[in-house]
Amino acid sequence: MPEIRLRAHAKINYALDVLGLREDGYHQVRTVMQSISLADEVELRRAAGGFRLSFEPEEAELGPPEQNTVYLAWRLLQRLTGVELPVEVFLRKGIPAGAGLGGGSADAAAVLVGLNEIFGVGLRVDELREAGGAIGADVPFCISGGTALGEGIGEILTPLPAAPAHRLVVAKPLRSADTASIYRAYDRAETQSTRSVEPVVSALRSGNVKALASAVGNDLAPVTRDLVSEITTLEQALVTSGALAASMSGSGTAVYGIFDDEETARGAQDTVDVPFIGIYEPVPCGVRIV
Repeated sequence: MPEIRLRAHAKINYALDVLGLREDGYHQVRTVMQSISLADEVELRRAAGGFRLSFEPEEAELGPPEQNTVYLAWRLLQRLTGVELPVEVFLRKGIPAGAGLGGGSADAAAVLVGLNEIFGVGLRVDELREAGGAIGADVPFCISGGTALGEGIGEILTPLPAAPAHRLVVAKPLRSADTASIYRAYDRAETQSTRSVEPVVSALRSGNVKALASAVGNDLAPVTRDLVSEITTLEQALVTSGALAASMSGSGTAVYGIFDDEETARGAQDTVDVPFIGIYEPVPCGVRIV
């Protein structure tokens, strides 16, 4: 297979409980994650040698060339296999950076899946997930996607029932958030977890979208709101526009509203004034070959 095209899906957190700081410096969490239809497009093509990345739009924030997750995924799989994997990667960004939507993790997941396919590496999904954990805590989930409970630092995954049908209006203010800085601020605040995971899991098992909406929560949201006040404004605007509930994803700064019908979601999209906004829905996978 000389080339492959993939969609790398964003994720939201229906629930995020922060349970404490581990000895290795990472935080112990429990979280319910959901893949959504917002996605980046990733194309991989066998090359004569080395690694080459091109992307659009030009202003997309990917970080330094040898630190972005696409390059890290390629380097990791080369080291694991011990063979050269010469490739050209084209990335079309749709997921905003610094949003808590897992864009970088999704891209790394797509590159791991794509390289595994075009070079016939032969790794199983569980092996790809284990490898991806060395790049970032969300990469294992982004490989398999769907609806899942994440434990540990988010890499220990248990599949959950698919979410009941609904629309998600995802909005992001201009300002972004740095995940490490948000967690440090959370530690300084010494707040207690709101423990929203179990109510969300129960709601998913019930298949009731209103129960799901009433259960969503995120322990990091109060901290990020203090630093980026627009988050509060966005949450309130989405609820005023008809959302059953609104919450922040990950460490922010993206906010999502849960809507039980398309028309109301479109009304919210048209009235909420923010640099990034769109209507999406839950999807059953993290990476899809197209």
